[in-house]
Amino acid sequence: MLKLIRTLLKDSIFIIALAITFSIVCLSLLKIPETKITITNIDKVFHSIAYFTLTISWLIAYFKKPQKKYIIVICCIIFGIVIELLQNTLTDYRTGEYLDVIANSSGVLLALLIFNLVSKKK
Repeated sequence: MLKLIRTLLKDSIFIIALAITFSIVCLSLLKIPETKITITNIDKVFHSIAYFTLTISWLIAYFKKPQKKYIIVICCIIFGIVIELLQNTLTDYRTGEYLDVIANSSGVLLALLIFNLVSKKK
């Protein structure tokens, strides 16, 4: 069963990474209804989780090409900055914040750290 799951993921991880990227674009630029969560700066945790997931998916997609991992990390950080800039320029209901860029980047760097730890064991 595990071998079947690995085969399915190996064949479709690139599509999964693209879907995650597209989802982040949509969630970042579309108007989302307000939630009743009142925890201060909880959105920063969501940003970190989203960019952690984004980065891990691309790192796994290019697992066989370890020389590309730093290019992937830089691209994910730049992607986060561009999304924040687009929120400021394209929408009037979303605002780009430097704290969001920091949260995005921390998710990216945490993904790189975990990826490096796990891939060294293999």
